[in-house]
Order: sequence, then C-alpha cells, then structure tokens
Amino acid sequence: MDHEFAREKLKMQSDKMKQRPDITSTETAFVPGDAVWLNAPKRTKGRSPKLQMNWEGPYTIIKKINDLVYRIQLSPRSKPKVVHLERLARHTGHNAPDWFVVEDPPPRTEDSVIRAE
Repeated sequence: MDHEFAREKLKMQSDKMKQRPDITSTETAFVPGDAVWLNAPKRTKGRSPKLQMNWEGPYTIIKKINDLVYRIQLSPRSKPKVVHLERLARHTGHNAPDWFVVEDPPPRTEDSVIRAE
C-alpha cells in the first residue's frame, strides 16, 4: 500500500516537472534569411559583466539543421557558426542584413512531375 502511494506521488511530481520547462520554453522557429541576435557573453577583466554587451549581430539564418540547431552567418565573408536555438533571439530592427538571398525552388513543370501508373 505504501509503495503504491509513493509511486503515484513520484509520477505526479515527474509530470509536474516535465510541464514546467514546457511552459517557460521560448521555442521559436526561424527560416533561412531571418535576422537574429546571438547571445555570446564575454568577460572583460576590470568591467562588470552586467554592463557588457552579451548580444552580437544581427546574424542571418543560413540553414535549419534540425528543430533546435541553426547555422548562422554574420556577413558573406565571415565563417558560419552552428548554434543552439536558445542562444538566438529575433532581430526586429530596421538594419537587417540584406546580403543573403533565399532562392525560390525551381517551378514545377509537366516533365518534373512523376506520375504513378
């Protein structure tokens, strides 16, 4: 009887702990071409961390690797970075990078359609 009660309590607590991160999750989906800020805190000796710039950018999303990982790039000549979604924030300013052009897929034609017979 006591073991059953303990198992029920553990299950309830486990479910409650699972829901908490889901509520506070800031999961956002980005698409290639979106402008984002990168959270990259730096420690400069002699300066309070609170007063330092923690955000770099705006970067451009180059590719979505999976649901949580993105490839971003600062400029056409800079090296791309692979970062987790939690280090990114949407850029809402007016000076978004315009060097990255998202190419549209080629138009579909009669020849490109595979017909099942």
